[in-house]
Amino acid sequence: MWIGSAEVGSQVFTAPMAGFSDLPFRQTVLSLGNCCPEGEMVSANPGLLGSEESQLRVSFGEGAGLRIVQLLGANPAWMARAARFVEGLGAQVIDINMGCPAKKVCRTECGAALMKNEELALQVIRAVREVVRVPVTLKLRTGWDEDHKNALDIAQRAEQLGVSLITVHGRTRMQGYAGRAEYDTVKRIKRSLSIPVIANGDIDSVDKALRVMDYTAADGVMVGRGCLGDPWLPARMSAVFWGSADPGQPSPGERLRVILGHMDRHLRFYGERLGLRTFRKHLLWYLRRTEGAAPLAPPLLALSDPGTVKEKLTEFFEKAEM
Repeated sequence: MWIGSAEVGSQVFTAPMAGFSDLPFRQTVLSLGNCCPEGEMVSANPGLLGSEESQLRVSFGEGAGLRIVQLLGANPAWMARAARFVEGLGAQVIDINMGCPAKKVCRTECGAALMKNEELALQVIRAVREVVRVPVTLKLRTGWDEDHKNALDIAQRAEQLGVSLITVHGRTRMQGYAGRAEYDTVKRIKRSLSIPVIANGDIDSVDKALRVMDYTAADGVMVGRGCLGDPWLPARMSAVFWGSADPGQPSPGERLRVILGHMDRHLRFYGERLGLRTFRKHLLWYLRRTEGAAPLAPPLLALSDPGTVKEKLTEFFEKAEM
């Protein structure tokens, strides 16, 4: 698959999840097999764009795959400036966020709120497309609510403006992450466009990915919360899409190896003090997805020494391996 002039080696993308999809996470996911991880969203607000937090979100490194940066904003001029900025830093694809349902984002008319103002949404797309050479993509929801599902119209007009790929989360903004994602909208959009369309929403297993691909005829899938604590999932999907057998769930020893590797990357990236604190959310997901590990979470998350955390994890998983 191609995103404009950028070649993509997998039909499986990981979502740009705030607080999770940083460089260490993307490196960890890619170390386990073929997929295309996308970085966290970055605000186009000029007052935030050059901040240390934004710089970390735009960090690229070895083993992180295609450099996709997602921009958040509703001001066409700000979005154009931000697009030029991240392209200059090395972004190979710029993704426009029209899917974030967070209240603090939608209050500023950004994210999914842009879908309520189609003309402004198109101005944002046009402004970004006109100032960069790299491909521009779009992530959106089915609409604002059940009575205003306009994803098909926006997608068609976005293609006319030169967008190279569209990802559709099968929920309205008002659904947030509640209820079930629907894929009829994805199917209709795929039928109406000539550019790649990616299905997103509730794709949390290899079987679900196959069923969604078959039903929608989408060009690929995007995995969000399904790969938190399970970075093996995107590679398993990709293997099956390429005709190989599903490698299945990892052994306790493999889980330990990957968790410790992810933790080491995270600590090197953020520094030991901040790194341990920010890694706790990843560790919680790993433990949630490990049979019998739930009781381990409270004492582990309270520890302030990385070495002790590693010792406790090693002790637990080595026993589980026996």
